[in-house]
Amino acid sequence: MVSLARPHVRYQQSYLAASDEFLAAGDEQHGGILVWPADETFPGVEFTRDGLADPEEFERFVANRIGDEDPDSPRPSGWVACTYLWMVDGDEYVGAISLRHSLDNPFLAELGGHIGYSVRPSARRRGHAVDALRQAVVLAGGRGIDRVLVTCDEDNVASARTIESAGGRHEDTRQGRRRYWIVPGR
Repeated sequence: MVSLARPHVRYQQSYLAASDEFLAAGDEQHGGILVWPADETFPGVEFTRDGLADPEEFERFVANRIGDEDPDSPRPSGWVACTYLWMVDGDEYVGAISLRHSLDNPFLAELGGHIGYSVRPSARRRGHAVDALRQAVVLAGGRGIDRVLVTCDEDNVASARTIESAGGRHEDTRQGRRRYWIVPGR
């Protein structure tokens, strides 16, 4: 079973290897690239794969991921607080899961949901996503979220099965996104 861990610098090499796998698969969104655009109230954040090879930059990245849990941490206008956790198998980073603390933005309420996740290509089809999603739903319940929205692309059969295996009940499909609800504790 995969464990959920707070981001930590000890996973740097494993995280970078996973980033390389995502990038080789053409998945820039999960390839260790984080760009939050600047706006009137937020100076912006940018982390790149190459930058994350620097231990000090990786430490700043980890602090950013952990800090986003604080409702008062800086973030782009309209974004919500989020708990980022890493899926780990021993000392190996295998993926990430994010638990958004609310759906207080139209995109999340319609298409994004409370939870997003990704598993590095070499660790897929081993049940890691189902394990992590089940654990994240428990954490959501502990935060007082009594119905958890999880979505996936309509054509992503593997993710749909993951969500259903974790207890997701399909509500509908909107703009190419399948929407599921999971009730913590069921």
